[in-house]
Amino acid sequence: MTQRTRLPNRRLNQTEELSRDGIRITMTLGFDPDGNIGEIFLNADRADSMLDVLMSDAAIIVSLALQHGVPLPCIAHALKRDKFGIASSPIGAALDRITEPEVIK
Repeated sequence: MTQRTRLPNRRLNQTEELSRDGIRITMTLGFDPDGNIGEIFLNADRADSMLDVLMSDAAIIVSLALQHGVPLPCIAHALKRDKFGIASSPIGAALDRITEPEVIK
């Protein structure tokens, strides 16, 4: 297992909003000192709902994978998709959104 790269306590971040299947999602990205995404936070428009909790937990898992060196495109590619290749879940939609070059500034 690779060593976890911990992010500094104070770091750059970027917050965006997106929607998936009528759900408004707030996504915050945390960046490491080199400008790479090192963490992701997701919150649904209904705080503390089951969907909000599941999205938050999924984002924590993605963040830990990133901090252990798993490339973001690899994580996004591994998630469930429909027959058109569209991410089936809010976490998949968020990861697709941040792998688009214009989102990461």
